[in-house]
Amino acid sequence: MIINHLSRILGEKRWSQAKLVRATGIRAATINELYNDFAARISLENLDRLCEALDCDVSDIFEYIPNHQRKTGKDLIAEEHGNRNKPPADRR
Repeated sequence: MIINHLSRILGEKRWSQAKLVRATGIRAATINELYNDFAARISLENLDRLCEALDCDVSDIFEYIPNHQRKTGKDLIAEEHGNRNKPPADRR
Protein backbone atom coordinates (compact mmCIF):
# COMPACT_ATOMS: atom_id res chain seq x y z
CA MET A 1 0.00 0.00 0.00
CA ILE A 2 1.22 3.52 -0.74
CA ILE A 3 0.71 6.16 1.94
CA ASN A 4 0.50 9.80 0.83
CA HIS A 5 2.02 12.35 3.26
CA LEU A 6 1.39 15.53 1.24
CA SER A 7 -1.19 16.97 3.66
CA ARG A 8 1.15 16.40 6.62
CA ILE A 9 4.08 18.05 4.80
CA LEU A 10 2.00 21.09 3.88
CA GLY A 11 0.80 21.36 7.48
CA GLU A 12 4.35 21.19 8.83
CA LYS A 13 5.46 23.90 6.39
CA ARG A 14 2.27 25.89 7.04
CA TRP A 15 1.62 25.98 3.30
CA SER A 16 -1.84 26.17 1.81
CA GLN A 17 -2.83 24.22 -1.26
CA ALA A 18 -2.99 27.56 -3.09
CA LYS A 19 0.63 28.32 -2.20
CA LEU A 20 1.66 24.90 -3.53
CA VAL A 21 -0.28 25.56 -6.75
CA ARG A 22 1.55 28.86 -7.21
CA ALA A 23 4.94 27.32 -6.43
CA THR A 24 4.55 24.32 -8.76
CA GLY A 25 2.20 25.40 -11.55
CA ILE A 26 0.22 22.18 -10.99
CA ARG A 27 -3.55 22.53 -11.44
CA ALA A 28 -5.44 23.28 -8.21
CA ALA A 29 -7.74 20.29 -8.81
CA THR A 30 -4.72 17.98 -9.07
CA ILE A 31 -3.19 19.35 -5.85
CA ASN A 32 -6.55 18.97 -4.11
CA GLU A 33 -6.88 15.33 -5.22
CA LEU A 34 -3.38 14.59 -3.95
CA TYR A 35 -3.89 16.50 -0.70
CA ASN A 36 -7.16 14.66 0.06
CA ASP A 37 -5.70 11.30 -1.04
CA PHE A 38 -8.20 10.85 -3.90
CA ALA A 39 -5.63 10.68 -6.70
CA ALA A 40 -5.09 7.28 -8.30
CA ARG A 41 -1.93 8.35 -10.15
CA ILE A 42 0.59 11.15 -10.41
CA SER A 43 2.82 12.13 -13.32
CA LEU A 44 6.58 12.06 -12.88
CA GLU A 45 6.68 15.71 -13.94
CA ASN A 46 4.28 16.70 -11.16
CA LEU A 47 6.18 14.59 -8.65
CA ASP A 48 9.40 16.32 -9.69
CA ARG A 49 7.77 19.74 -9.22
CA LEU A 50 6.42 18.80 -5.79
CA CYS A 51 9.81 17.58 -4.58
CA GLU A 52 11.52 20.71 -5.90
CA ALA A 53 9.01 23.15 -4.41
CA LEU A 54 8.81 21.36 -1.05
CA ASP A 55 12.57 20.68 -0.95
CA CYS A 56 12.03 17.01 -0.20
CA ASP A 57 12.46 13.50 -1.63
CA VAL A 58 9.81 11.27 -3.17
CA SER A 59 10.08 9.06 -0.07
CA ASP A 60 9.06 12.04 2.08
CA ILE A 61 5.80 12.38 0.13
CA PHE A 62 5.00 8.70 -0.45
CA GLU A 63 5.66 5.72 1.79
CA TYR A 64 5.41 2.06 0.82
CA ILE A 65 3.95 -0.34 3.37
CA PRO A 66 3.74 -4.01 2.29
CA ASN A 67 0.20 -5.34 1.86
CA HIS A 68 -1.11 -8.00 4.22
CA GLN A 69 -2.24 -10.01 1.20
CA ARG A 70 0.07 -10.02 -1.80
CA LYS A 71 -1.35 -8.92 -5.17
CA THR A 72 1.47 -10.00 -7.48
CA GLY A 73 3.22 -13.14 -8.69
CA LYS A 74 1.28 -16.29 -7.90
CA ASP A 75 -1.20 -14.14 -5.97
CA LEU A 76 -1.88 -11.85 -8.95
CA ILE A 77 -5.30 -10.27 -8.77
CA ALA A 78 -6.63 -10.33 -12.32
CA GLU A 79 -9.30 -7.80 -13.18
CA GLU A 80 -12.23 -8.23 -15.54
CA HIS A 81 -11.55 -4.83 -17.06
CA GLY A 82 -8.40 -2.79 -17.09
CA ASN A 83 -4.79 -3.43 -17.98
CA ARG A 84 -4.53 -6.91 -16.46
CA ASN A 85 -6.08 -9.75 -18.39
CA LYS A 86 -6.67 -13.27 -17.23
CA PRO A 87 -4.89 -15.76 -19.47
CA PRO A 88 -7.28 -17.77 -21.64
CA ALA A 89 -8.31 -21.05 -19.96
CA ASP A 90 -6.61 -23.17 -22.63
CA ARG A 91 -3.29 -21.32 -22.16
CA ARG A 92 -2.94 -21.77 -18.37
